[in-house]
Amino acid sequence: MASAITVKSLESRNPEPSSGKNHHVGAPPTSFKNPWPSFKDINLFSAFNLKFGSNPEKDFRPVPEGPNGTRSEELVKVRTPDWGVDKNDRLRATWIGHASFLVETRAAQGAERGIRILFDPVFSERTSPVGWLGPKRYTPTPCRVDELPDVDIVCISHNHYDHLDYYAILELYKRGLESIHFVVPLNNKAWFVKHICPPQNVTELDWWDSCQINVEGVGRVQLTCTPSQHASARSGWDKDRCLWCSWALEADGRKLYFSGDTAYQAVDTPSPCPAFVQIGKVFGAFDLAMLPIGLFKPPTFMAGVHSGPEQSLNIHKEINSKLSIGMHYGTVRGGISAQYEEVLEPPRRWREAAEKEGLWRGGGVEGKGQPIDVSKPGVCLCDIGETVAV
Repeated sequence: MASAITVKSLESRNPEPSSGKNHHVGAPPTSFKNPWPSFKDINLFSAFNLKFGSNPEKDFRPVPEGPNGTRSEELVKVRTPDWGVDKNDRLRATWIGHASFLVETRAAQGAERGIRILFDPVFSERTSPVGWLGPKRYTPTPCRVDELPDVDIVCISHNHYDHLDYYAILELYKRGLESIHFVVPLNNKAWFVKHICPPQNVTELDWWDSCQINVEGVGRVQLTCTPSQHASARSGWDKDRCLWCSWALEADGRKLYFSGDTAYQAVDTPSPCPAFVQIGKVFGAFDLAMLPIGLFKPPTFMAGVHSGPEQSLNIHKEINSKLSIGMHYGTVRGGISAQYEEVLEPPRRWREAAEKEGLWRGGGVEGKGQPIDVSKPGVCLCDIGETVAV
């Protein structure tokens, strides 16, 4: 059973307090914006044309299949997770697929385990408001929700369906009831209170807000809601009404960064998003980071909200990450990017870009069967269900 949880607000980590609300629209905010010149707004009419119209950049290729319709050996491998139980003296992250990770902090002295934090859990077959339409996963999860270890904290980066899965969240709450806590960016709490749980189970944070979460008999972590360049919506009429974010986690001398969805720099904009340099300066070196590398094409449209492999390599360097895992690929195709992006392209380009800079540390579908080298700084991939420990 999960343990009792208490939450304490901490001082803001904002390095520029005078511009701390530049992403707000209204006071109190009724919606949000990306406040940097690295962003270009997405036109829904253009999105419709990119998906359904003729475009010279279109390059649809089906998901590879093996003999007789079996799963192709070219795709991301799925293994049964062991959650790194033999490594409880280290910070651990297990990939559930797409952008979902179960993180466990180092076990404190005398404790049987560390604190378990689940980031952006998605277990549904489709990332859509309905079960019969929308992007469908082509890679299974490595386990069911009820096969997860007891979870203490669930962190959500934003409310898109491929990051906020109603059915997974509801099942997690029913398992944990009073002993699970949800941490979400600003204006997302109302959805949880309406659909999932009472208000005492949810903490809502703005960019640079921090809180300390104590899990009785296990330990404590500090979570900071950090900026990202993205968007939000769960319908056609709530665009950007809820905030999006990344997360910085600090616990027992270790630091972890979870990017959620983010862009780095839209095409034809003057400079990259400055948030990553700020995050690196505020937190120092991260021991582990999870960065997006897929669903980034066509860049003329997607680069305002999603980063490609080469751009995420820049994020890796700017946040001062020691080891970064590529994510947000290999699981489900985007509604638009499916027409433009081969599913094998993101991990290949991640490896190629890292190799050019001497930063490739192996693992995953591009790792040639070799394990990740965690002894040196760099970037890597992992199998779904695999635990990376640092």
